[in-house]
Amino acid sequence: MSVSVLRPSGDFRTSYLTDKTIFPSRAGTIACVVGVLLLMLCPLFLQRYELSLMIYIGIYAVAALGLNILTGFCGQISLGHGAFFGLGAFGSTYLSNRYSIPVPLSIPLAGLIATAIGMFVGIPAARIKGLYLAIATLAAQYLLEDFFSRAEWFTGGAAGAFAKPYALFGYQLSGDRLYFYVVLAHLVILTLFAANFLRSRTGRAFVAIRDHYLSAEIMGIPLTRYKILAFGISTFYAGVAGGLMAHFTGFVSAESVNLLLSIQFFAMIIIGGLGSVMGTLMGAIFIVLLPEVLEFIVSALKGTGLPFISHASNSLDFAKEASIGLVIILFLIFEPKGLIHRWHLIKAYWKLFPFAH
Repeated sequence: MSVSVLRPSGDFRTSYLTDKTIFPSRAGTIACVVGVLLLMLCPLFLQRYELSLMIYIGIYAVAALGLNILTGFCGQISLGHGAFFGLGAFGSTYLSNRYSIPVPLSIPLAGLIATAIGMFVGIPAARIKGLYLAIATLAAQYLLEDFFSRAEWFTGGAAGAFAKPYALFGYQLSGDRLYFYVVLAHLVILTLFAANFLRSRTGRAFVAIRDHYLSAEIMGIPLTRYKILAFGISTFYAGVAGGLMAHFTGFVSAESVNLLLSIQFFAMIIIGGLGSVMGTLMGAIFIVLLPEVLEFIVSALKGTGLPFISHASNSLDFAKEASIGLVIILFLIFEPKGLIHRWHLIKAYWKLFPFAH
């Protein structure tokens, strides 16, 4: 006589400790660890061009995670995230060049500088929201852009500034293969923080403000404090990402920190999925690889002899910028919850396959 074992059919969490775990299952923990180990092997097999793309993905993912904490978790719109990215880049460069602070220390210090300015910009968030908040952050974007172009003592003005290479214990990590591990370490640490942040007391307060701020205020959540804190955490991520970018490229200029960069960060969290850490990583991968895919398609079609291909190759730069806006519109229409929603549907389908229900 066989005895059947009954297993729970739902997701049961019997304590706050299990509800706060980063990974819901042991398989998820193992998959994450294996994924990080595989990424650590990438410099052994990939070429310099592929590694540079992965470094860009990692840096932009860090910045986009900060914006998702602000917008996806707390519901505060910001169109000035790119300016704080630039503030971190110039800040880390200035600290390392002017005061000879080691680069591994100047990057988080630049993040703290961006945090201080970001919390000051976030003060109006206590009274305004929605479109008005977006306009206020847009004004901060233009104000910081003007500051970058005029403050020669800090940014080098129109000439820009050269950033020192990343060095740890006297050993330079400036090449793509070595700097890849620097970006990966920052990405893993900040991603783990963001993944567990939503389960914390502050993260739950952010979600309550996002869902219904009046109900959150009635529950005793201080809106002003948490909204300003959200801006501080978001701009810290942007500042750290900017510092990583500055010491990777070795040069930073005011022209590279513009409104388009802020729109790209916003596109990453919309395409990936608002309020999702994994979705942010997907969005960063999508936005970084989208221009590369377009360039590959155009170069592959050049040999067909079609007359419009030559014109398309000449306007490829414009097509790269226009494609971001087009992709945002398409995702808002056909997949408003982002790539992470599609991923969850795929997992649910294969979990129940071949049964329909």
